[in-house]
Amino acid sequence: MCPLPNTYIFMTAGHSRPVWCTPHCVVRKKKKSGNTAAQAQTHLYSPESYYTKIRMANKGPAYGLSREVQSKIDKKYDTELEERLAEWIVVQCGVDRPKPGKIEFQNWLKNGCVLCELINSLYGSNKPIKTIKSSTMVFKQMELISMFLKAAENYGVTKTDMFQTVDLYEGKDLAAVQRTLMALGSLAVTKNDGCYKGDPNWFHKKAQENRREFTEEQLTDGKNVIGLQMGTNRGASQSGMTGYGQARQIINNP
Repeated sequence: MCPLPNTYIFMTAGHSRPVWCTPHCVVRKKKKSGNTAAQAQTHLYSPESYYTKIRMANKGPAYGLSREVQSKIDKKYDTELEERLAEWIVVQCGVDRPKPGKIEFQNWLKNGCVLCELINSLYGSNKPIKTIKSSTMVFKQMELISMFLKAAENYGVTKTDMFQTVDLYEGKDLAAVQRTLMALGSLAVTKNDGCYKGDPNWFHKKAQENRREFTEEQLTDGKNVIGLQMGTNRGASQSGMTGYGQARQIINNP
């Protein structure tokens, strides 16, 4: 069965298996410069290069179950949280404010420069990302996003709170991007090392460890105390109490 409609199969020299090709990419003529006459060369595209071009193209619409799943994911996106995160990033990094809207928020963070500026501002003088250069190349932008994710993980964000690169770049799950930024802001507020800028009430402060040290004498005395789970033999009890009402009088005693 053909992998795609309107495809043809060719047996070429040097190939042990047939090669699937589309009609528009079967033959490509390439002219050579020089004094000699122009020569044509036949080139067959491999299926790997063809499918690579498909993957690098814009993501098409989803249908059926995929569309239903994507719709549920998109509903998790919070517009109010978007405003709060945008306000924090602008105050923290001093970058330009994006236009309101889900697509504008994605395009604002898509190239990775804003995210790298954000994580650098939380590290203080010891910046994890040394060079931040804007680029129109896809792999450069995705590389900056990956560098931000690595620096955020080193900062303390757990892997369960991290988004994937495609979640932001292809817009598959922008709610996951919001969760990562919320976790990052909560850590910055909790650390309270002077690098956080903005209102501390924008993020919740995580519970911190509160260690208690006990002496050996205190630990020994604690073994003689009856725990609350064991119950108690003191306090109010039902001793001497009778049931409600009086007993039934069958025979009247004169």
